[in-house]
Amino acid sequence: MMERALKHKYSVGETVYFTASNVARPAASGTYEVIRLLPTDGDDCQYRIKSSTEAFERVAKESQLAIS
Repeated sequence: MMERALKHKYSVGETVYFTASNVARPAASGTYEVIRLLPTDGDDCQYRIKSSTEAFERVAKESQLAIS
């Protein structure tokens, strides 16, 4: 069976709004910059994102992001 290739909705350098999930580690919701496109996780594309207010990067699923 052929798998449907998922296409990332956002591009590197784009500003997105991240909504933290209640299940994962606590994270600040807000605007982030897409740093890198990551491989998909099941049926959701993943991204490495960075906030100007944090010293580290996060991994986020596309379902947690929206156009900022």
